[in-house]
Amino acid sequence: MRALSPWSIKSPFARYSHGIAVPAGYRLVFTSGQLGIGADETIPRDCEAQADLCFANIAAILAEDDMTLADVVRINAYVTDREYMQGYMRSRDRHFEGTPPASTLMIVKGFTKPEFLVEIEVVAAAPKHD
Repeated sequence: MRALSPWSIKSPFARYSHGIAVPAGYRLVFTSGQLGIGADETIPRDCEAQADLCFANIAAILAEDDMTLADVVRINAYVTDREYMQGYMRSRDRHFEGTPPASTLMIVKGFTKPEFLVEIEVVAAAPKHD
């Protein structure tokens, strides 16, 4: 995959790519938005820990199709307040090495439970299985 970063536009505000080109012949996985809740239904109190859980949940979903977080090409993330942006970004940056995926971060009014501070969905791409 190849990052798309035209010189004619402002560089990204943080560690993400403006675009990612996916080669022909790759398979795609689209996840639903994942909330910061564990299998035991615990919800951490801070955004960074919730984001870590979101990415762990996403990693488990991707593993079902033999993918990892390294295959993520696009992230859509939602936080309920500007104060949570930094915690989310720290978590995101820890989970993605090399070329960062394309990414959008939005501030929303809330989720199904007031305890939820962040929701994350991704698109991942990997070569087709033989």
